[in-house]
Amino acid sequence: MTTTDEITLIANQLANQGKKPTVALVKTKLTKPMPLPTIITTLRNWTHDPQLVELEIESKEALRKKSTSTSIPPEIEQAIAKALQPIEAELAQLKALVINLTKQQ
Repeated sequence: MTTTDEITLIANQLANQGKKPTVALVKTKLTKPMPLPTIITTLRNWTHDPQLVELEIESKEALRKKSTSTSIPPEIEQAIAKALQPIEAELAQLKALVINLTKQQ
């Protein structure tokens, strides 16, 4: 499916729901980022076709699952967890400082 096909399908789905397909609404439903001029041009040329919503558009969640389906070796997971520990500790300290400062005001 081309990028313009996806934009057209999303615009038709939105129109079928009674919503005006705006650039912002279409952009939030895209499966991958697209340049704004492409979205704008496609929407300018778009005409509502209620029947053109049958092609399956994979959701962002489905794409995320596909891209993260490879397993991470345990050594890397442990290294990441170890690297995050000082950051998490510092974050906890900063949160406590913010709470103390807001109580003082």
